[in-house]
Amino acid sequence: MSMHQGRERLVVVGGDAAGMSAASQARRLKGPEELEIVAFERGHFTSFSACGIPYWVGGAVPERDDLIARTPEEHRARDIDLRLRTEVTELDVAGQRVRARDVESGAESWTSYDKLVIATGARPVRPELPGADAPGVHGVQTLDDGQALIDTLTRAKGRRAVVVGAGYIGVEMAEALIDRGFEVTVVNRGEQPMSTLDPDMGRLVHRAMEGLGIAMVNGTEVTEIRTGEDGRVRAVATRHAEYPADVVVLGIGVRPETALARAAGLPLGAHGGLLTDLAMRVRGHENIWAGGDCVEVLNLVSGQEQYVPLGTHANKHGQVIGSNAGGGYATFPGVVGTAVSKVCDLEIARTGLREKDARRVGLEFEAVTIESTSRAGYYPGASPMTVKMLAERRTGRLLGVQIVGREGAAKRVDIAAVALTARLTVAQMTALDLGYAPPFSPVWDPVLVAARKAAGKVRGS
Repeated sequence: MSMHQGRERLVVVGGDAAGMSAASQARRLKGPEELEIVAFERGHFTSFSACGIPYWVGGAVPERDDLIARTPEEHRARDIDLRLRTEVTELDVAGQRVRARDVESGAESWTSYDKLVIATGARPVRPELPGADAPGVHGVQTLDDGQALIDTLTRAKGRRAVVVGAGYIGVEMAEALIDRGFEVTVVNRGEQPMSTLDPDMGRLVHRAMEGLGIAMVNGTEVTEIRTGEDGRVRAVATRHAEYPADVVVLGIGVRPETALARAAGLPLGAHGGLLTDLAMRVRGHENIWAGGDCVEVLNLVSGQEQYVPLGTHANKHGQVIGSNAGGGYATFPGVVGTAVSKVCDLEIARTGLREKDARRVGLEFEAVTIESTSRAGYYPGASPMTVKMLAERRTGRLLGVQIVGREGAAKRVDIAAVALTARLTVAQMTALDLGYAPPFSPVWDPVLVAARKAAGKVRGS
Protein backbone atom coordinates (compact mmCIF):
# COMPACT_ATOMS: atom_id res chain seq x y z
CA MET A 1 0.00 0.00 0.00
CA SER A 2 1.33 3.41 -0.88
CA MET A 3 0.44 6.60 0.91
CA HIS A 4 -0.73 10.00 -0.39
CA GLN A 5 -2.07 9.39 -3.92
CA GLY A 6 0.70 7.24 -5.38
CA ARG A 7 3.56 8.96 -3.57
CA GLU A 8 6.02 6.43 -2.15
CA ARG A 9 7.78 6.82 1.18
CA LEU A 10 11.44 5.96 1.71
CA VAL A 11 12.48 5.63 5.35
CA VAL A 12 16.18 5.88 6.25
CA VAL A 13 17.44 4.64 9.63
CA GLY A 14 20.75 6.41 10.42
CA GLY A 15 21.82 9.87 9.28
CA ASP A 16 25.54 9.60 8.62
CA ALA A 17 27.50 8.70 5.46
CA ALA A 18 25.55 5.76 4.01
CA GLY A 19 22.08 6.87 5.11
CA MET A 20 22.25 10.48 3.97
CA SER A 21 24.13 9.62 0.74
CA ALA A 22 21.27 7.22 -0.04
CA ALA A 23 18.65 9.87 0.77
CA SER A 24 20.44 12.52 -1.32
CA GLN A 25 20.93 10.23 -4.33
CA ALA A 26 17.28 9.03 -4.22
CA ARG A 27 16.21 12.68 -4.08
CA ARG A 28 18.31 13.49 -7.18
CA LEU A 29 16.42 10.83 -9.11
CA LYS A 30 12.91 11.48 -7.75
CA GLY A 31 11.28 14.74 -6.72
CA PRO A 32 9.21 15.20 -3.53
CA GLU A 33 5.95 14.81 -5.47
CA GLU A 34 6.93 11.20 -6.30
CA LEU A 35 9.01 10.17 -3.30
CA GLU A 36 8.72 11.26 0.30
CA ILE A 37 11.95 10.71 2.28
CA VAL A 38 12.02 10.45 6.08
CA ALA A 39 15.36 9.99 7.85
CA PHE A 40 15.88 9.17 11.54
CA GLU A 41 19.12 9.99 13.38
CA ARG A 42 19.52 9.42 17.13
CA GLY A 43 22.46 11.84 17.50
CA HIS A 44 22.78 15.62 17.07
CA PHE A 45 24.62 15.55 13.72
CA THR A 46 24.32 14.27 10.15
CA SER A 47 26.84 13.53 7.40
CA PHE A 48 29.95 13.99 9.52
CA SER A 49 33.44 12.56 9.19
CA ALA A 50 34.15 10.22 12.11
CA CYS A 51 37.56 9.61 10.48
CA GLY A 52 38.45 13.25 11.14
CA ILE A 53 37.81 13.13 14.90
CA PRO A 54 41.41 12.26 15.93
CA TYR A 55 42.69 15.24 13.89
CA TRP A 56 40.16 17.56 15.56
CA VAL A 57 41.12 16.24 19.01
CA GLY A 58 44.82 16.71 18.16
CA GLY A 59 44.27 20.25 16.86
CA ALA A 60 45.10 19.76 13.15
CA VAL A 61 41.40 20.43 12.37
CA PRO A 62 40.42 23.54 14.33
CA GLU A 63 36.61 23.35 14.49
CA ARG A 64 34.09 20.57 15.01
CA ASP A 65 31.91 21.95 12.22
CA ASP A 66 34.77 21.48 9.74
CA LEU A 67 33.94 17.76 9.96
CA ILE A 68 30.30 18.20 8.91
CA ALA A 69 29.85 17.63 5.18
CA ARG A 70 26.13 18.52 5.12
CA THR A 71 24.13 20.12 7.90
CA PRO A 72 20.59 19.04 8.83
CA GLU A 73 19.33 22.32 7.33
CA GLU A 74 20.96 21.52 3.97
CA HIS A 75 19.28 18.10 3.90
CA ARG A 76 15.90 19.58 4.84
CA ALA A 77 16.24 22.22 2.13
CA ARG A 78 16.21 19.30 -0.34
CA ASP A 79 12.89 18.01 0.98
CA ILE A 80 14.31 15.30 3.19
CA ASP A 81 12.26 15.07 6.39
CA LEU A 82 15.18 14.62 8.77
CA ARG A 83 14.36 13.86 12.40
CA LEU A 84 17.34 14.35 14.73
CA ARG A 85 17.57 12.97 18.29
CA THR A 86 15.07 10.30 17.22
CA GLU A 87 16.01 6.67 17.75
CA VAL A 88 14.40 3.83 15.82
CA THR A 89 13.58 1.12 18.39
CA GLU A 90 11.85 -1.50 16.22
CA LEU A 91 11.59 -2.62 12.59
CA ASP A 92 8.28 -4.27 11.68
CA VAL A 93 9.18 -5.90 8.37
CA ALA A 94 5.85 -7.67 7.86
CA GLY A 95 3.89 -4.47 8.57
CA GLN A 96 6.38 -2.25 6.63
CA ARG A 97 6.78 0.26 9.45
CA VAL A 98 9.34 1.45 12.00
CA ARG A 99 8.85 2.52 15.59
CA ALA A 100 10.82 5.60 16.66
CA ARG A 101 11.34 7.30 20.02
CA ASP A 102 12.07 10.98 20.59
CA VAL A 103 15.23 10.93 22.73
CA GLU A 104 14.30 14.13 24.62
CA SER A 105 10.61 13.48 25.39
CA GLY A 106 10.49 9.65 25.19
CA ALA A 107 7.39 9.85 22.95
CA GLU A 108 7.09 6.90 20.55
CA SER A 109 5.35 6.63 17.18
CA TRP A 110 5.14 4.33 14.15
CA THR A 111 6.06 5.43 10.60
CA SER A 112 5.15 3.24 7.63
CA TYR A 113 7.40 2.81 4.60
CA ASP A 114 7.34 1.52 1.03
CA LYS A 115 11.13 1.30 0.96
CA LEU A 116 13.54 1.05 3.88
CA VAL A 117 17.27 1.84 4.19
CA ILE A 118 19.15 0.48 7.20
CA ALA A 119 22.29 2.56 7.84
CA THR A 120 22.73 2.06 11.58
CA GLY A 121 26.53 2.11 11.43
CA ALA A 122 28.84 0.61 14.04
CA ARG A 123 29.21 0.81 17.78
CA PRO A 124 32.58 0.96 19.56
CA VAL A 125 33.57 -2.22 21.37
CA ARG A 126 33.27 -1.39 25.08
CA PRO A 127 35.17 -3.91 27.16
CA GLU A 128 33.25 -5.71 29.92
CA LEU A 129 35.60 -4.26 32.51
CA PRO A 130 35.11 -2.82 35.97
CA GLY A 131 35.29 0.98 35.57
CA ALA A 132 34.78 1.05 31.78
CA ASP A 133 31.93 3.56 32.21
CA ALA A 134 33.74 5.86 34.66
CA PRO A 135 34.04 9.58 33.90
CA GLY A 136 37.25 10.18 31.94
CA VAL A 137 36.90 6.99 29.85
CA HIS A 138 36.05 7.83 26.22
CA GLY A 139 35.14 6.16 22.95
CA VAL A 140 35.45 8.20 19.74
CA GLN A 141 32.67 7.26 17.34
CA THR A 142 30.56 10.41 17.01
CA LEU A 143 31.07 14.18 17.16
CA ASP A 144 29.42 14.10 20.60
CA ASP A 145 32.12 11.63 21.72
CA GLY A 146 34.85 13.88 20.30
CA GLN A 147 33.45 16.92 22.10
CA ALA A 148 33.22 15.02 25.40
CA LEU A 149 36.86 13.89 25.05
CA ILE A 150 38.08 17.42 24.26
CA ASP A 151 36.20 18.70 27.34
CA THR A 152 37.94 16.09 29.51
CA LEU A 153 41.36 16.91 28.04
CA THR A 154 40.81 20.61 28.68
CA ARG A 155 39.75 20.02 32.28
CA ALA A 156 42.16 17.21 33.21
CA LYS A 157 44.33 18.07 36.21
CA GLY A 158 47.12 15.70 35.12
CA ARG A 159 48.66 15.03 31.71
CA ARG A 160 48.69 11.22 31.58
CA ALA A 161 46.67 9.38 28.96
CA VAL A 162 46.23 5.67 28.32
CA VAL A 163 44.91 4.40 24.98
CA VAL A 164 43.46 0.89 24.98
CA GLY A 165 43.94 -0.78 21.57
CA ALA A 166 46.38 -0.07 18.73
CA GLY A 167 44.33 -0.25 15.54
CA TYR A 168 43.75 2.81 13.33
CA ILE A 169 41.80 4.72 15.97
CA GLY A 170 44.17 3.81 18.81
CA VAL A 171 47.27 4.83 16.87
CA GLU A 172 45.70 8.07 15.57
CA MET A 173 44.39 8.99 19.04
CA ALA A 174 47.82 8.32 20.60
CA GLU A 175 49.33 10.82 18.19
CA ALA A 176 46.53 13.35 18.85
CA LEU A 177 47.13 13.11 22.60
CA ILE A 178 50.90 13.60 22.15
CA ASP A 179 50.08 16.71 20.07
CA ARG A 180 48.01 17.95 23.04
CA GLY A 181 50.97 17.60 25.39
CA PHE A 182 49.91 14.41 27.17
CA GLU A 183 52.18 11.53 28.20
CA VAL A 184 50.74 8.56 26.32
CA THR A 185 50.79 4.83 27.02
CA VAL A 186 49.15 2.44 24.55
CA VAL A 187 48.04 -0.95 25.91
CA ASN A 188 47.53 -3.45 23.10
CA ARG A 189 46.35 -7.07 23.08
CA GLY A 190 48.22 -7.97 19.88
CA GLU A 191 51.93 -8.72 19.59
CA GLN A 192 52.40 -5.50 17.54
CA PRO A 193 50.32 -2.38 16.85
CA MET A 194 48.15 -2.32 13.67
CA SER A 195 46.84 -5.88 13.54
CA THR A 196 45.66 -5.09 9.99
CA LEU A 197 49.35 -5.53 9.08
CA ASP A 198 51.46 -8.66 9.47
CA PRO A 199 53.47 -8.49 12.74
CA ASP A 200 56.79 -7.96 10.90
CA MET A 201 55.36 -4.74 9.41
CA GLY A 202 53.59 -3.80 12.67
CA ARG A 203 57.03 -3.80 14.32
CA LEU A 204 58.03 -0.83 12.13
CA VAL A 205 54.99 1.09 13.44
CA HIS A 206 55.90 0.12 17.01
CA ARG A 207 59.39 1.59 16.57
CA ALA A 208 58.02 4.83 15.11
CA MET A 209 55.55 5.23 17.99
CA GLU A 210 58.31 4.79 20.55
CA GLY A 211 60.31 7.40 18.62
CA LEU A 212 57.44 9.84 19.28
CA GLY A 213 57.67 9.16 23.00
CA ILE A 214 54.60 6.91 23.12
CA ALA A 215 55.02 3.99 25.55
CA MET A 216 53.83 0.82 23.78
CA VAL A 217 52.73 -2.14 25.89
CA ASN A 218 52.02 -5.08 23.55
CA GLY A 219 50.62 -8.55 24.21
CA THR A 220 48.70 -7.32 27.26
CA GLU A 221 45.03 -7.39 28.28
CA VAL A 222 43.48 -4.64 30.39
CA THR A 223 41.81 -6.21 33.44
CA GLU A 224 40.34 -3.17 35.16
CA ILE A 225 39.95 0.59 34.89
CA ARG A 226 40.53 1.94 38.38
CA THR A 227 38.82 5.02 39.76
CA GLY A 228 39.73 7.46 42.52
CA GLU A 229 37.75 8.81 45.50
CA ASP A 230 35.91 11.20 43.16
CA GLY A 231 34.76 8.33 40.93
CA ARG A 232 36.89 9.53 37.98
CA VAL A 233 39.39 7.33 36.22
CA ARG A 234 42.85 7.21 37.82
CA ALA A 235 44.60 4.16 36.31
CA VAL A 236 44.42 1.29 33.85
CA ALA A 237 45.36 -2.09 35.30
CA THR A 238 46.67 -5.20 33.54
CA ARG A 239 47.55 -8.51 35.20
CA HIS A 240 51.12 -7.38 35.82
CA ALA A 241 51.06 -3.59 36.04
CA GLU A 242 49.13 -0.40 36.66
CA TYR A 243 49.35 2.66 34.38
CA PRO A 244 48.28 5.98 35.93
CA ALA A 245 45.69 7.80 33.79
CA ASP A 246 43.89 11.14 33.89
CA VAL A 247 42.06 10.17 30.69
CA VAL A 248 41.47 6.82 28.94
CA VAL A 249 40.61 6.46 25.25
CA LEU A 250 39.14 3.19 23.98
CA GLY A 251 40.38 2.32 20.50
CA ILE A 252 39.46 -1.36 20.49
CA GLY A 253 37.52 -1.19 17.25
CA VAL A 254 33.86 -1.38 16.31
CA ARG A 255 31.13 -3.94 15.67
CA PRO A 256 28.18 -3.64 13.29
CA GLU A 257 25.17 -2.00 15.01
CA THR A 258 22.63 -4.62 13.95
CA ALA A 259 20.49 -5.27 17.05
CA LEU A 260 17.37 -3.89 15.28
CA ALA A 261 18.01 -5.99 12.17
CA ARG A 262 18.64 -9.11 14.27
CA ALA A 263 15.40 -8.59 16.22
CA ALA A 264 13.55 -8.19 12.89
CA GLY A 265 14.96 -11.51 11.64
CA LEU A 266 17.06 -10.02 8.83
CA PRO A 267 20.04 -12.10 7.58
CA LEU A 268 23.38 -11.46 9.33
CA GLY A 269 26.84 -12.79 8.44
CA ALA A 270 29.63 -14.35 10.50
CA HIS A 271 30.83 -10.91 11.69
CA GLY A 272 27.35 -9.78 12.75
CA GLY A 273 26.83 -7.46 9.76
CA LEU A 274 23.81 -7.49 7.43
CA LEU A 275 24.13 -9.52 4.24
CA THR A 276 23.15 -7.84 0.99
CA ASP A 277 23.22 -8.59 -2.73
CA LEU A 278 25.26 -6.59 -5.27
CA ALA A 279 22.56 -3.89 -5.40
CA MET A 280 22.92 -3.54 -1.58
CA ARG A 281 19.45 -5.03 -1.04
CA VAL A 282 19.14 -7.04 2.15
CA ARG A 283 19.11 -10.65 0.98
CA GLY A 284 15.60 -11.99 0.57
CA HIS A 285 13.95 -8.56 0.91
CA GLU A 286 12.91 -6.69 -2.22
CA ASN A 287 12.26 -3.29 -0.59
CA ILE A 288 14.96 -3.12 2.14
CA TRP A 289 18.53 -1.94 1.54
CA ALA A 290 21.48 -1.67 3.92
CA GLY A 291 24.90 -0.03 3.73
CA GLY A 292 27.84 1.43 5.62
CA ASP A 293 29.34 0.08 8.82
CA CYS A 294 26.35 -2.22 9.54
CA VAL A 295 26.92 -4.52 6.53
CA GLU A 296 29.44 -7.15 5.46
CA VAL A 297 31.07 -6.79 2.05
CA LEU A 298 32.64 -9.22 -0.40
CA ASN A 299 36.44 -9.26 -0.39
CA LEU A 300 37.33 -9.65 -4.09
CA VAL A 301 40.70 -11.25 -3.28
CA SER A 302 39.58 -13.92 -0.79
CA GLY A 303 36.08 -14.39 -2.22
CA GLN A 304 34.64 -14.21 1.31
CA GLU A 305 32.45 -11.77 3.19
CA GLN A 306 34.40 -9.38 5.39
CA TYR A 307 33.61 -6.58 7.84
CA VAL A 308 35.34 -3.37 6.72
CA PRO A 309 33.94 -0.27 8.46
CA LEU A 310 35.29 2.62 6.37
CA GLY A 311 33.85 5.94 5.22
CA THR A 312 34.82 5.33 1.58
CA HIS A 313 32.63 2.24 1.38
CA ALA A 314 29.77 3.84 3.32
CA ASN A 315 29.53 6.72 0.83
CA LYS A 316 29.66 4.33 -2.16
CA HIS A 317 27.00 2.09 -0.57
CA GLY A 318 24.79 5.14 -0.08
CA GLN A 319 25.14 6.14 -3.74
CA VAL A 320 24.25 2.62 -4.89
CA ILE A 321 21.29 2.33 -2.51
CA GLY A 322 19.96 5.79 -3.43
CA SER A 323 20.18 4.96 -7.13
CA ASN A 324 18.24 1.71 -6.68
CA ALA A 325 15.70 3.08 -4.20
CA GLY A 326 15.18 6.08 -6.50
CA GLY A 327 14.29 3.85 -9.45
CA GLY A 328 17.72 3.72 -11.13
CA TYR A 329 20.28 0.92 -11.06
CA ALA A 330 23.75 0.51 -9.52
CA THR A 331 25.85 -2.18 -7.87
CA PHE A 332 28.67 -2.39 -5.33
CA PRO A 333 30.97 -5.20 -6.48
CA GLY A 334 33.10 -5.50 -3.33
CA VAL A 335 36.39 -4.36 -1.82
CA VAL A 336 40.04 -5.37 -1.87
CA GLY A 337 40.67 -4.13 1.68
CA THR A 338 42.67 -0.94 1.18
CA ALA A 339 43.40 1.22 4.22
CA VAL A 340 45.95 3.89 5.07
CA SER A 341 46.91 5.72 8.22
CA LYS A 342 49.74 7.73 9.70
CA VAL A 343 51.53 8.21 12.95
CA CYS A 344 53.31 11.58 12.73
CA ASP A 345 55.27 11.39 9.48
CA LEU A 346 55.17 7.58 9.23
CA GLU A 347 52.67 6.41 6.61
CA ILE A 348 51.05 3.00 7.02
CA ALA A 349 49.28 1.39 4.07
CA ARG A 350 47.79 -1.99 3.28
CA THR A 351 45.58 -3.68 0.70
CA GLY A 352 44.49 -7.24 -0.05
CA LEU A 353 45.31 -10.16 2.23
CA ARG A 354 47.74 -10.54 5.12
CA GLU A 355 49.57 -13.84 5.56
CA LYS A 356 46.97 -15.09 8.03
CA ASP A 357 44.07 -14.11 5.71
CA ALA A 358 45.64 -16.03 2.82
CA ARG A 359 46.17 -19.09 5.05
CA ARG A 360 42.63 -18.91 6.37
CA VAL A 361 41.12 -19.13 2.87
CA GLY A 362 43.52 -21.88 1.80
CA LEU A 363 45.71 -19.90 -0.61
CA GLU A 364 49.34 -20.95 -1.03
CA PHE A 365 51.57 -17.92 -1.36
CA GLU A 366 55.05 -16.49 -1.55
CA ALA A 367 55.89 -13.42 0.56
CA VAL A 368 58.70 -10.95 -0.15
CA THR A 369 59.84 -7.80 1.66
CA ILE A 370 62.04 -5.12 0.11
CA GLU A 371 63.63 -1.90 1.34
CA SER A 372 63.65 1.04 -1.05
CA THR A 373 63.36 4.83 -0.98
CA SER A 374 60.50 7.24 -1.64
CA ARG A 375 62.50 9.21 -4.25
CA ALA A 376 65.70 8.68 -6.22
CA GLY A 377 68.38 7.98 -3.58
CA TYR A 378 70.43 11.03 -4.59
CA TYR A 379 67.45 13.43 -4.57
CA PRO A 380 67.03 15.56 -1.39
CA GLY A 381 64.45 14.22 1.04
CA ALA A 382 64.60 10.59 -0.07
CA SER A 383 63.48 8.44 2.87
CA PRO A 384 63.37 4.68 3.44
CA MET A 385 60.29 2.62 2.61
CA THR A 386 59.50 -1.03 3.31
CA VAL A 387 57.20 -2.93 0.94
CA LYS A 388 55.85 -6.40 1.68
CA MET A 389 54.08 -8.30 -1.12
CA LEU A 390 52.16 -11.58 -1.21
CA ALA A 391 51.64 -13.52 -4.46
CA GLU A 392 49.77 -16.78 -5.09
CA ARG A 393 52.30 -19.62 -5.37
CA ARG A 394 51.59 -21.19 -8.77
CA THR A 395 49.74 -18.44 -10.62
CA GLY A 396 51.67 -15.41 -9.38
CA ARG A 397 48.41 -13.50 -8.84
CA LEU A 398 48.95 -10.54 -6.49
CA LEU A 399 47.30 -11.23 -3.11
CA GLY A 400 48.32 -8.30 -0.92
CA VAL A 401 50.68 -5.41 -0.28
CA GLN A 402 51.75 -3.61 2.92
CA ILE A 403 53.88 -0.45 2.84
CA VAL A 404 55.40 1.47 5.73
CA GLY A 405 57.50 4.55 5.05
CA ARG A 406 58.09 8.24 5.78
CA GLU A 407 56.43 9.60 2.64
CA GLY A 408 54.67 8.23 -0.40
CA ALA A 409 53.53 4.95 1.19
CA ALA A 410 49.90 5.92 1.52
CA LYS A 411 49.28 6.75 -2.13
CA ARG A 412 51.58 4.03 -3.54
CA VAL A 413 49.30 1.35 -2.11
CA ASP A 414 46.66 2.52 -4.60
CA ILE A 415 48.76 0.96 -7.40
CA ALA A 416 48.36 -2.37 -5.64
CA ALA A 417 44.64 -1.80 -5.02
CA VAL A 418 44.09 -1.34 -8.77
CA ALA A 419 46.27 -4.37 -9.55
CA LEU A 420 44.25 -6.51 -7.11
CA THR A 421 40.96 -5.34 -8.62
CA ALA A 422 42.23 -6.19 -12.11
CA ARG A 423 43.60 -9.54 -10.84
CA LEU A 424 47.08 -8.83 -12.19
CA THR A 425 49.97 -11.21 -11.59
CA VAL A 426 53.18 -9.90 -10.05
CA ALA A 427 54.90 -10.54 -13.41
CA GLN A 428 52.31 -8.34 -15.17
CA MET A 429 52.86 -5.66 -12.52
CA THR A 430 56.58 -5.43 -13.31
CA ALA A 431 55.60 -4.04 -16.74
CA LEU A 432 53.33 -1.28 -15.36
CA ASP A 433 54.18 2.12 -16.82
CA LEU A 434 54.30 4.18 -13.63
CA GLY A 435 55.23 7.84 -13.39
CA TYR A 436 58.93 8.45 -12.77
CA ALA A 437 61.12 11.45 -12.06
CA PRO A 438 63.76 11.69 -9.31
CA PRO A 439 61.64 13.88 -6.98
CA PHE A 440 58.83 11.28 -7.02
CA SER A 441 60.41 7.84 -7.06
CA PRO A 442 63.51 5.80 -7.82
CA VAL A 443 63.76 4.62 -11.44
CA TRP A 444 62.31 1.31 -10.23
CA ASP A 445 59.31 2.21 -8.08
CA PRO A 446 59.34 0.36 -4.71
CA VAL A 447 56.10 -1.46 -5.64
CA LEU A 448 57.73 -2.70 -8.86
CA VAL A 449 60.91 -3.77 -7.04
CA ALA A 450 58.72 -5.91 -4.77
CA ALA A 451 56.74 -7.24 -7.75
CA ARG A 452 59.99 -8.22 -9.49
CA LYS A 453 61.25 -10.04 -6.42
CA ALA A 454 57.88 -11.79 -5.96
CA ALA A 455 57.78 -12.81 -9.63
CA GLY A 456 61.25 -14.36 -9.26
CA LYS A 457 60.11 -16.30 -6.20
CA VAL A 458 56.93 -17.52 -7.95
CA ARG A 459 59.01 -18.73 -10.92
CA GLY A 460 61.39 -20.46 -8.54
CA SER A 461 58.50 -22.27 -6.83
